[in-house]
Amino acid sequence: MQKPELLAPAGDLEKLKIAIVYGADAVYLGGEQFGLRKASKNFTIDEIEEGVEFAHNRGKEIYVTMNIVPHNEDLEGLEEYTKALYGIGVDGVIVSDPGIFSIIRRTVPSLPIHLSTQASVTNYETIMFWYNLGIRRIVLARELSLKEIREIIDRIPKDLEIETFVHGAMCISYSGRCLLSNYMAGRDANMGDCAHPCRWKYYLMEEKRQGEYFPVVEDEKGTFIFNSKDLCMIKYIPELVKSGIGSFKIEGRVKSSYYVATVIRSYRMAIDEYFKDPQNYTFKEEWIDEIKKASHRDFTTGFYFGKPTEEDQIYTSSSYIRGYDYVGLILDYDEESKIATVEQRNRMFVGDEVEIFGPSKDYFTQTIEKMWDEEGNEIEVAPHPQQIVKIKMERKVESWDIIRKVREDDVDE
Repeated sequence: MQKPELLAPAGDLEKLKIAIVYGADAVYLGGEQFGLRKASKNFTIDEIEEGVEFAHNRGKEIYVTMNIVPHNEDLEGLEEYTKALYGIGVDGVIVSDPGIFSIIRRTVPSLPIHLSTQASVTNYETIMFWYNLGIRRIVLARELSLKEIREIIDRIPKDLEIETFVHGAMCISYSGRCLLSNYMAGRDANMGDCAHPCRWKYYLMEEKRQGEYFPVVEDEKGTFIFNSKDLCMIKYIPELVKSGIGSFKIEGRVKSSYYVATVIRSYRMAIDEYFKDPQNYTFKEEWIDEIKKASHRDFTTGFYFGKPTEEDQIYTSSSYIRGYDYVGLILDYDEESKIATVEQRNRMFVGDEVEIFGPSKDYFTQTIEKMWDEEGNEIEVAPHPQQIVKIKMERKVESWDIIRKVREDDVDE
């Protein structure tokens, strides 16, 4: 068995670096053009270059999304952009449109192209069509079962990699190709500007009873009939590996650095533990417990074990479950004084009980007993965004370790 790639999302440079530090083998990101996530900060060419250098120095790879469904005007500047990406050494681009594919092949023939899930590939004949055009990695549609994925992998060339989503938000539309946002909000989901109307509250109206709105279920708060649970396959690492999937993809380019660190860390631990001794592998509940400490919805296995049912939908709320706040990123640590330099991410108070965790190691809990500002003045609270503070640590910590604390209100609208 070949160890699968763990592929992480990155909405900005910090998330890219955290994803790699916390165990990702590769990172996918969007530039300022041609990608499907306008809500994330996205990367300038200079930032992509810095990200590529950071990744390559650690033996990791960077893929850039170019998976919009383009109109004529959207093709302007594509050749120049593609040449710039090739020049800085990105390891591949992700596309869904045959026109964009053709332009890239014509412009920089040696740049690897991955076929996006937006292309909705669900069978081996379609895969062979793209393989014969030069594609060597395909991100399958999310609407496939493990049985179907195994059948596909058994019938395709060995040098063709298969990538699938294993974790993150699920679209109600087919492979993310949705017109609901266009129709209801004037924002084009297929150009990266989705308003997520599938998470909105809906009622039913009969055509001859104008103005009378009926809940789809008997609930005075309404219902969220399009609102899927989040995909989570961490409990099924052996099944995913045995299917032959080459890359395990995590969704979430608009999610926080804390989310990226938490999810990647758990999947990294689970995958590594499985490959240590596949015959005696045992899933550890602590891995999914850690994932649940990041903002999430309830979980589903999507289509992997058959078509979803009403159990895979959330009818009561579009809110996330958020039990912890990300309060600090450790920048440095002095072993002699046991003082950590911390960049604040949410308010911290002296007296707070916090948890500190890092890549591939267990978290520990301590109380913040003393805290100082950059000038060495003792303070009771760190209220300012990205404020630099000093905190005494009970155990050794390292750069990139994260501090979190339980929040009183565990639901984030």
